[in-house]
Amino acid sequence: QVELKESGGGSAQAGGSLRLSCTASGETPPTFNLGWFRQRPGEEREFVAVISRSGSIVHYADSVKGRFIISREHAKNTIFLQMNNLKPEDTAVYYCARAREIRSEVASKIETYDFWGQGTQITVSS
Repeated sequence: QVELKESGGGSAQAGGSLRLSCTASGETPPTFNLGWFRQRPGEEREFVAVISRSGSIVHYADSVKGRFIISREHAKNTIFLQMNNLKPEDTAVYYCARAREIRSEVASKIETYDFWGQGTQITVSS
């Protein structure tokens, strides 16, 4: 069983920054590909970013490329999502999830993710 716990949600003004964290537990030693999705009210959950076990491979959605940075701290099996130059359209619930695949052609597909966190709300005001 894999457990994922997000933290760092909150509010910001447009143009501001926030950082999310996600800590994974359940396997020893935990070595997961981990990613972020987000979901706006009434919309489908959409891919944001993913990082490989080693941290050497990352993929981003076009909508966040150049503004968001995904990284990881191996010792704590934690990943981060640094969100810069936030826009009102970034307002959503953000979810951390384990990725079974890291290949670019499937990294954004929700069906390749299995375990999910509970989500954390991000609100960006204009």
